[in-house]
Amino acid sequence: MYALSEWHSRGYIPHWEAGEAPQSICFRLGDSLPRPVIEECLAELSQLPENQAGLESRKRFENYLDQGFGEAFLSQPQIGGIVEQAILFFDGERCRIHAWCVMPNHVHVLMTPFGSHSIASLVHSWKTYTARHINQALGRTGALWYREYFDRKIRDERHFETARYYIEQNPVKAGLCTTAEGWAFSSARGKGSR
Repeated sequence: MYALSEWHSRGYIPHWEAGEAPQSICFRLGDSLPRPVIEECLAELSQLPENQAGLESRKRFENYLDQGFGEAFLSQPQIGGIVEQAILFFDGERCRIHAWCVMPNHVHVLMTPFGSHSIASLVHSWKTYTARHINQALGRTGALWYREYFDRKIRDERHFETARYYIEQNPVKAGLCTTAEGWAFSSARGKGSR
């Protein structure tokens, strides 16, 4: 278990355990960003000044994810339902889920962990449970998720609302539906227009 307010890394991406503070999480299928796409993006980013490269890399990788590379089977009703069930299972017990969205090849969650429950342990739980059940449903074996995940501590109320809006509007931005409420696997489902 990680201490509260601690940086850690499993290799590539640094993670911040901020205790009971809202965080935006994104995790993706292992084949969602093919090697040639990553290499092209990194080559383009290497031409930018360092102070611009960080923010620009996040935007570009999010845009690539929205293009639906890989098998992108998370939008299948049975598979999306497995992910939704996993995300919401600990809501109110280990964490508070504020917003979530299951995209075809990645997942967004805006949440606040409770007590000693770390972001790392919650994401690990979601990924382990869903990998087992999705592999079984699809008749496949092997790794399902990319081993890392992206997390960002929410700074203030404005940042919280921006993150919530982005998560719930992601299917619209990606051209998968015309309204956020129309996407089957999202906290926006059934909310009506805002």
